[in-house]
Amino acid sequence: MARVVEFTRYGEPEVLQFKEIPPPVPGPNEVRIRVKAIGLNRAESMWRKGAYVEEVRLPARLGYESSGIVEAVGESVTHVAVGDAVSTVPSFSLNDYGMYGDQVLAPAHAVVKKHESLSFAEAVAVWNPYITPYGAMIEPGLLSASDVVLIPAASSSVGLGTIQLVNMMGATSIALTRTSAKREQLLAAGAQHVIATEEQDLVAEVMRITDNKGATLAFDPVGGSTLAKLISALAPGGHIFLYGALSEEPTELPILDMIAKKPNIHGYNLFGTTTDATLQKAAVEFIHAGLASGKLKPLIEKTFAFDDIVEAHRYLEKSQHLGRIVVTVD
Repeated sequence: MARVVEFTRYGEPEVLQFKEIPPPVPGPNEVRIRVKAIGLNRAESMWRKGAYVEEVRLPARLGYESSGIVEAVGESVTHVAVGDAVSTVPSFSLNDYGMYGDQVLAPAHAVVKKHESLSFAEAVAVWNPYITPYGAMIEPGLLSASDVVLIPAASSSVGLGTIQLVNMMGATSIALTRTSAKREQLLAAGAQHVIATEEQDLVAEVMRITDNKGATLAFDPVGGSTLAKLISALAPGGHIFLYGALSEEPTELPILDMIAKKPNIHGYNLFGTTTDATLQKAAVEFIHAGLASGKLKPLIEKTFAFDDIVEAHRYLEKSQHLGRIVVTVD
């Protein structure tokens, strides 16, 4: 029997339950994976609470990123074969597939061969952290060596991935974190500058770092009251990408700064890249090149056993981690 995780009602991590099901049989364009590791994403916490961008159909599965060994393939699957080590790219609805399990089905378009330099645990700390900023800033050609990038929630896995991508492109990374507790860790992780937003004047610090020019890009998963400060810290015509809603505060716009600076504010998610075969291929090739060069190195904060999935979600929601939380499956 396969062992998977589901929930039948919204709520705290305790709603997650294990369920035994017959090993799933892949249909056309599907792959069955014997899972070795699962990477946790904040979106899955929101999904569990019924607070995601898509309505949840209960009972529900969850999980975007897994790695493991291909056990079976459906009709028309040719790019991977039984025995291949693979990982999954977030490119599907959680209403259709869920990667929390020891044997799972994944759509073939989401399955890619694991980079040889990565362990199974590292392979689930790659796609969301790197493709998310790649699709926003590198794919459209917005990020160059002359840019200065503000990175709120910099200690998250996507925040750390953004720091590495910005550095890889030769641009300037400014990590934003609430307090100075993680300052040294963020500097060690590659951030060129760190601003503790509850202890320092965000706008003044950005202007000091940029000689009063302002930042050119901001990659924000938070929203709330900080958004107005990000706009104030931008150079005229700068870009802000909103890809999350971690703040529970109202998000207000500073009208005078909007008029004066004419910022470009984008709502964004990575699915525009990952659900397009051509764009996904380019993203994977770019990230694999970064991994091969050593300029991209996935960071893992903590690992949990599969049996401890509830505790892993509790840890995720403390928001104290620096890097990816990984669940290993025996």
